[in-house]
Amino acid sequence: MDAENHDTLTAARAWLQAGHAVVLVTVAATWGSSPRPVGAMMCVRDDGLVAGSVSGGCVEDDLIERIRRDGVPSHIGTVVYGVSKDEAARFGLPCGGTLRLVVEPLVQPLKQAGWIDTVLSHIERHELVLRRVDMHTGASRIALATGDETCRLDEDSFQTVFGPRWRLLLIGAAQTSALTAEIAKTLGFHVIVCDPREEFHRTWAVQQTELLTVMPDDAVLAIEPDPRTAIVALTHDQKLDDMALLEALKSPAFYVGALGSRANTDKRRQRLALLEVAPQI
Repeated sequence: MDAENHDTLTAARAWLQAGHAVVLVTVAATWGSSPRPVGAMMCVRDDGLVAGSVSGGCVEDDLIERIRRDGVPSHIGTVVYGVSKDEAARFGLPCGGTLRLVVEPLVQPLKQAGWIDTVLSHIERHELVLRRVDMHTGASRIALATGDETCRLDEDSFQTVFGPRWRLLLIGAAQTSALTAEIAKTLGFHVIVCDPREEFHRTWAVQQTELLTVMPDDAVLAIEPDPRTAIVALTHDQKLDDMALLEALKSPAFYVGALGSRANTDKRRQRLALLEVAPQI
């Protein structure tokens, strides 16, 4: 689950707690080009306030107008935009694209929307979870996901996956890591930053990231890298970077890299070769 969807659910929870009714809208399927991917979410408050996005803007405007005009719907349902070329052009969908959206009312915080607390708590523990909603009753169930599930809609149910599908471990908590972390979050990565140097980690302030202050090799072992993990060393301190790389290159991480000039990279290859690590960086 990317940072935008996390923020959307957090906003929905806050609005519900403040006594508002909320409509949660999720992209369930797309055909042709689409500004937002399947699983993208937005929530609309009963007075028209919005968090998140499911399109380029015109779809959002139409949904807001529907809710202001008709009120929050009483049952879960779907709506389709862009079936014809004229409608696609009207709603700003490129190349005749089509969106199918699941529209879910959240009007009883203690009963109907308590799942938001559960999902957010799983996310805070960096766990991937699957939510399945009954399209007839609106009842939902949550279970831990394996990572292979996808967002899927059929006549009876709608399932979505929440949580970090991809992880990025950054070695170093300086400015380069901060900029990299912000970019990675927008791409849906769960970002973990490791820096044992107090002068750096004490000032780390990037929101929605996890900070580790152990040695880099311990950090790599602690997160148990899998094929959905990338590891990048950015400290410019060969001792710290090399410690991370020694463990990272043994792991199933799909990407392992280190920042450095050509000359420094050549020296790093030589050092790792002396430690019987194949020069793969």
